[in-house]
Amino acid sequence: MGSPGLHAARTKMVDAGVDDTAIEVFSHYYRLLEHGETGMIAEDTIEPLDMPALADVEVADDVAAEALSKTAVIKLNGGLGTSMGMDRAKSLLCVRRGLSFLDIIARQILHLRSQYDAKLPLLLMNSFRTSSDTMAALERYDDLPLSELPLEFVQSKEPKLRASDLTPVDFAEDPDLEWCPPGHGDIYPALLGSGLLDELLDAGYRYVFVSNSDNLGAVPDPRVAGWFAESGAPFAIEAVRRTASDKKGGHFARRKSDGRIVLRESAQTRDEDQSALADLDRHRYMSTNNLWFDLAAMKKTLTEREGVLGLPLIRNVKTVDPADSSTEKVVQIETAMGAAIEVFDGAVTIEVGRDRFIPVKTTNDLLVLRSDIYAIGQDFVLDQVATDVPFVDLDGSFYKLVGDFDRRFPEGAPSLKDAETFRVRGDWTFKKDVKVVGAVELEEGTSAQRVEPGTVLGS
Repeated sequence: MGSPGLHAARTKMVDAGVDDTAIEVFSHYYRLLEHGETGMIAEDTIEPLDMPALADVEVADDVAAEALSKTAVIKLNGGLGTSMGMDRAKSLLCVRRGLSFLDIIARQILHLRSQYDAKLPLLLMNSFRTSSDTMAALERYDDLPLSELPLEFVQSKEPKLRASDLTPVDFAEDPDLEWCPPGHGDIYPALLGSGLLDELLDAGYRYVFVSNSDNLGAVPDPRVAGWFAESGAPFAIEAVRRTASDKKGGHFARRKSDGRIVLRESAQTRDEDQSALADLDRHRYMSTNNLWFDLAAMKKTLTEREGVLGLPLIRNVKTVDPADSSTEKVVQIETAMGAAIEVFDGAVTIEVGRDRFIPVKTTNDLLVLRSDIYAIGQDFVLDQVATDVPFVDLDGSFYKLVGDFDRRFPEGAPSLKDAETFRVRGDWTFKKDVKVVGAVELEEGTSAQRVEPGTVLGS
């Protein structure tokens, strides 16, 4: 069983009804953590990775349609958007015309089903905190669920561990905060433990497309499905070129020891390797977290490894109440689903356009999405109508939380399609039909200020 801390954590998980597979996976990573594993990937153990581009790939229409007919779609929907002050699923945020992320995803799927006469099941991996709100929001889509498959499965939960001794933390003020989801790498044991992996295989599906619910560019495109089918690869990830704003993020590389592709996250990079991490000429590609895998290959590997794929450990240190830095420090054991690329022999990557990577992690991203940078067509796919996506930087003191953000844009986002940069310092409220042109920076005043209706900012 191991140490007292592991025994206490396992007991807590059993008492909470956590799936056996999830408990064994947690135990595996707990032992690594206990023995000092950090999950770090040293720069001198990897080399840069090059890859083909989707733009250069030819896929026949019949191949694309056939591949889509054998594909199931999974959206990662466990995030609460706590960094933006939310306490429910981020996918319930309004994006445009009264539609949430979830509404647009559902309508994208229904349109593709109609266009390609494909079943194309949608499966949501919810967390214990997002399940009820999400399922209630989807009740309006009567034709979205399929009779042979559930609309959701719930990822596991695990105890937060005291940083001091790795025992499960107690937090009487809010016992729910004693638990955390184990990162999106939990998708694999969750599929196995829930029985959904077998259900998908039994129903005749061969491929799975996985993406984040806050990335509306991640449409299950038939052309990408056809490319993956023709590749014969067991596992693939869509990549994009890194830009200056991505310098602190993760990237792909090739491991020198065995030639496998690896995904190095910023949390897995040593201090002395930070300059290499930020080198956009050396490490040119980052993950979109849009990935594809072959169901049979996944089942075989998970079965052989007894549910433990062996993804690199991510040791995440936080406070038990993430909104209160004075509360006790805890360790959260996490894994990243993209790291599975190093597990599968023959795994591949492909460069895609930024139109397939439109994540919303901050209110800066949300303002861009709500502006006129993108149009939403009848297929509910986002179409970038601006030549470039401007750099937006809103003052975190006034715009970081969604409630504060909404109050300062009461009549909608300004026009940004002709903007290059938009920086806001201080407390500004924007009225209707404001337009930003070129490079604009608003300075902080001695009191709250507002931009009047119809104002054109910049030149």
